Amino acid sequence: MDPVIITGAGPVGLTLALALARQEVPCVVLDEGPGKDEPRPARTVVLREEAVALVERLTGAPLTGLGSRWAGWRSMRRKQVTREVVFGDADPAPLHIAQHELAGVLRTALARERLVRIAVDSRLDGIEQEKSGVTAHTRGPAGTWWRGSYLVGCDGPRSTVRKLQDIRFPGRTAVERYAVAALRTELPWPDEALLHRMPPWRTAGPSTGEVVGRPLPDGVWRLDWLLPPGKDLVTPELLVNRIRETLAGWAADGSTPAYELLDTGVHTVHHRLARRWRVGRVLLAGDAAHLLGALGTQGLEEGLLDADNLAWKLALAWHHGPREALLDSYQQERRAAISARLRAADQLLPLVRGGGGLRAYVPGSARGNDALLTDGHLGRGTLGAQGTYADSPLAPEDLGGEVSVGTPPGTPVTDVRVTAEDGTFVRLRDRLGRGALLVVLIAPGTGVWDRKHWVTAGIMPRLAAAVTALPHHAELLVAESYPGAAAHTVLLVRPDGHLVTALNGVRPADLYAAAESALGGAAARAATEAAEGAGAAAGSR
Repeated sequence: MDPVIITGAGPVGLTLALALARQEVPCVVLDEGPGKDEPRPARTVVLREEAVALVERLTGAPLTGLGSRWAGWRSMRRKQVTREVVFGDADPAPLHIAQHELAGVLRTALARERLVRIAVDSRLDGIEQEKSGVTAHTRGPAGTWWRGSYLVGCDGPRSTVRKLQDIRFPGRTAVERYAVAALRTELPWPDEALLHRMPPWRTAGPSTGEVVGRPLPDGVWRLDWLLPPGKDLVTPELLVNRIRETLAGWAADGSTPAYELLDTGVHTVHHRLARRWRVGRVLLAGDAAHLLGALGTQGLEEGLLDADNLAWKLALAWHHGPREALLDSYQQERRAAISARLRAADQLLPLVRGGGGLRAYVPGSARGNDALLTDGHLGRGTLGAQGTYADSPLAPEDLGGEVSVGTPPGTPVTDVRVTAEDGTFVRLRDRLGRGALLVVLIAPGTGVWDRKHWVTAGIMPRLAAAVTALPHHAELLVAESYPGAAAHTVLLVRPDGHLVTALNGVRPADLYAAAESALGGAAARAATEAAEGAGAAAGSR
């Protein structure tokens, strides 16, 4: 079968290629550049645990040494600290990493991958699609035609794939603008990120009074100043003045400490969402499908989650034939998740940023606004939390044995220690991304016994038989405990780590029905029945 064509060699396209290769799907990545990424310290991304685990699982390389895990976060208003967050094992810090470092790790892993070919200096300019596959044409020194089974556009906000498929990309332009600088210096809060609103020194030109500082390794900081509405030019002189007054304002003695300016830029935030993410065998992911950067650094993370959601579905279709309902669920799940975050930003940011709004009527609302912004920066709360797939068309219905655990259906599972089928102890997240469903039995006490002593005891034989009978390959794992789960609870987990359901004990019929739904079977039947019903209604007229 023909490989999957991926247009765009940014972190999203490279992640998707690796994720597909791990499931034995060959790919061709069309890179319009020379095959390497220009170092830009001012272009960074903040990744939460789920995204970090995804990249580390695919590449086999730890990211922590390349980025910074903050010791804490502080929010300030004028001269007062309004909120402090201390990170630890129970509340892990996000990872702040330069985008070129992330891309470099992905490219290194792909260089070892036999199933992936990267075609450099290849700019897409044509797509032809038919029932059996896709043909893409590229121009450049090696311009040619490429034949693929599917094509995924990961080619950024000006996506050629999206334009060739005539997909609308509505939304808002220039929601916010930031002046950005990466510099090496010493600040009073080593390894702590901060949000400073209404700083008392605001003297250098027009300002909305907000600056964010995020540390990187080797004493480097990324500083973002929120710019006032409009298109005023950010000159080098203005930016240097902002750097000096900000560093002096934070210094105990009021003097500007020594600093080395490494990189600058202006970051413009747009909010856009493609009407469709799939046209037959052509799909969109990352910035080609959505623009979300209300707080400056989280848009790329959502693109990585796009790749994680799409990879196992595309792999199933590649290996086992078209699965229309399953591929359709990619758009339904991911578009709904992004749409929820965009709605929250569009509704709350005008209130948080405006001079009136809630602040004019509710006592203490300024502190509440600071808390909203902090949660947004940290990927929490109304502005920052990831969307769930609770309303997914893949969600099972009417399971008599379903119970509640600490993870609601449709959200990522908690990473607990499990015993694998070969008897080794591993992390649950280490078993993701292989294309298999995961069935996890919660069995307290099993961790102190050799697997051979309990694998044939109690409910295990019946559960193992139920797992073998599932409509798709599944791996049976055992955990000592799981948040909110009683003994003998059985979890069904998708290949991308989202919980399908939790069952009260071994219930083969419920387990089979849930697995079939997660693979798109229930959605496909519903679509067929709806089409047949519409046809019958038309015939009766």
